[in-house]
Parts: sequence; structure tokens; C-alpha cells
Amino acid sequence: MHWQDRIQVDPAICHGKVCIRGTRIMISVILDNLAAGLTMKEIVDEYPPIIEADIRAAVAYAAELTREEELVPLS
Repeated sequence: MHWQDRIQVDPAICHGKVCIRGTRIMISVILDNLAAGLTMKEIVDEYPPIIEADIRAAVAYAAELTREEELVPLS
């Protein structure tokens, strides 16, 4: 699976924020839910247009971002 198949950026959707293709569900929303401890099933139940493959794509996208740019935590 390639995250590029499931993720899009469209300036006309959510102000150009990265979203799951064909939805207005931003990747940041999925990652925030995962960080809050929700399971993939809980996220899919909360956002019916997406499937677990979309969540995996969001994580893969985030992983690739961290390889490109590191955010240093404040001490």
C-alpha cells in the first residue's frame, strides 16, 4: 500500500490541508485520535467514510514526514 493512493491535497478542500482522498477528513484528525488512544475501529466508527487502510496511510504519511523533517521537542 502506498499512502499516495489514499491521501490528497486539494486547495478547494479544507483549505489545502492533507486529507483522506474523497473526504474532508484531515490526516491530522486521524493522528490526533490515534494519539488520544482511540483504536482504528473506533476511528472508523466515528468517521464512516474512512476504512482502516486510510488510517494506515495516515500513519505512513506521518512516518515519511518525520524522515524528511525533524521537530525538536522544547526542553
